[in-house]
Amino acid sequence: MKEVKAVFQPFMPKPVLEALQKVDHLPAATETEVDGYSVVHPDYTPKPKIILEFMVPDDIVDAIVQALQSGAHTGNLGDGCIFVIEVKLP
Repeated sequence: MKEVKAVFQPFMPKPVLEALQKVDHLPAATETEVDGYSVVHPDYTPKPKIILEFMVPDDIVDAIVQALQSGAHTGNLGDGCIFVIEVKLP
């Protein structure tokens, strides 16, 4: 089991969700609006971002990551960051 988190621009949910609709057996996701801060250009001005989170079986992680990459990519540094975290179940 994995937790998948994606951080992207607030104007990108539609392309991201359209890309994710192509993934078979996709479970529900949680969307959170957050403020991001740059470490590369530390002006400390908050930049709005969206975090989408999933708890998914291992066999669909690659399909989700590919969908997130294609839907969230803008070409800007820090947009479309994806994190895949191992989840240990008791």
